[in-house]
Amino acid sequence: MSPEISNQSLLFLIIFVVVPLSLSYFYQLGMSRNIIVASLRGTIQLFAIGYLLTYLFDLNAYAGIPLMITVMIVIASFHARKKGKELPYVLPTIFIGLTLVEVSVLSLWLLFDMVEFKPSEVIPMSGMVIGNSMVAMGLALERMKSEFTENSGRLLAALSLGAEPKQASHLIVQRTLNAALIPNVDRIKTIGLVQLPGMMTGLILGGVTPVMAIKYQLVISLSIFSSVSLSAMFVTLVMYKHFFTKNQQLLDSEEALEAYSSQG
Repeated sequence: MSPEISNQSLLFLIIFVVVPLSLSYFYQLGMSRNIIVASLRGTIQLFAIGYLLTYLFDLNAYAGIPLMITVMIVIASFHARKKGKELPYVLPTIFIGLTLVEVSVLSLWLLFDMVEFKPSEVIPMSGMVIGNSMVAMGLALERMKSEFTENSGRLLAALSLGAEPKQASHLIVQRTLNAALIPNVDRIKTIGLVQLPGMMTGLILGGVTPVMAIKYQLVISLSIFSSVSLSAMFVTLVMYKHFFTKNQQLLDSEEALEAYSSQG
């Protein structure tokens, strides 16, 4: 078991903040304020969630787990929405996608006895699945908007020749999914070689044997790999349709929002 980190020792973490702060100052990056705010915000959030989890872990599993997972999915949905806020129905689409992915992954964990249905196991692992899925959805939305903007001429030409939106958008959907999945594929390729994953490291520091830690890491790593793929695919296949009108005409992001507003 690793020694307990004292509050005094934590104060020296300021050194790790000074490094990027110094780079921002000397190279005039204009990020000094953001670095300070992000560091303070991250610290406060972690301590807050630490006390919250202490409370949730003492609750009945059937109360604590759904409560925390719902909170995480709602927050993740609003955060990922920022990448595609111009698009109609993006928030409910993200929320539904994250919910489906989390329920599917959790069901498989429980079905094959990979984890026990208790807050101390389900909540941390679900947080990793939801967090990575959120990032994948955000990347997919951002890339999709960029692809539709850059390829508007090609899309218009394809539509004028009689292609349906699904056919005209095939390459864009392909590129969007590829961009969203590449970071996770690269991470899986180098797992255990370039870095020891966070969950495995935490378990080893907590006194768990390396082999058992590896088993848990495999569960979460491959679960994340699958959830990221499903999340990116879901949001892309649902949202690309909103770049077209019912008459199969192309809209850009702003026009899609205006069309949605007029419907409401």
